[in-house]
Amino acid sequence: MDIQQFLHEYNRGDRNFSGVRLHRVDLRGATLSGIDLSGADLSQADLSGADLSRANLERANVTDAELIGADLSGANLKHINLIGADLERANLVGADLSYADLRTANLEQADLQGAILREVALSGANLSHATLTNAWVENTDLTPVELDDTSGNWVRSSDAGDAATGSRWISWGLH
Repeated sequence: MDIQQFLHEYNRGDRNFSGVRLHRVDLRGATLSGIDLSGADLSQADLSGADLSRANLERANVTDAELIGADLSGANLKHINLIGADLERANLVGADLSYADLRTANLEQADLQGAILREVALSGANLSHATLTNAWVENTDLTPVELDDTSGNWVRSSDAGDAATGSRWISWGLH
């Protein structure tokens, strides 16, 4: 599908673009709130400043894409492939990143407040100056991740666990 047809159909009210191939497209600043891009190929796309709030990007391929300042708040990003993606200053508040692949991704200054990071691959990712307040982090290895000046005083981790509930609050001491 070419970009003009895609935008025309979206503007007409269509929101189901599951599996669409939009490799290397320029969607900077596009308003795509509530769109279904599950299983889509957005590799090397430029989505900087785009509004993808409440979008469904489950199992989408977004490798090496530009999402600088994009709004992904409340988005379904389960099983998404974001290897090498640039999410600097992205709004990921309340996004579900369960099982996402964020290896070598840049999340510098990203806002991940209340986001779900369950079994996320973060090796080589940059989370410098990111906000992780009230993020749910479960079975995610943060040791090979750049966390300079990351904030998020309280992050839940179910694998650090309270026997009765299976979870507890842990303080990272990040400010």
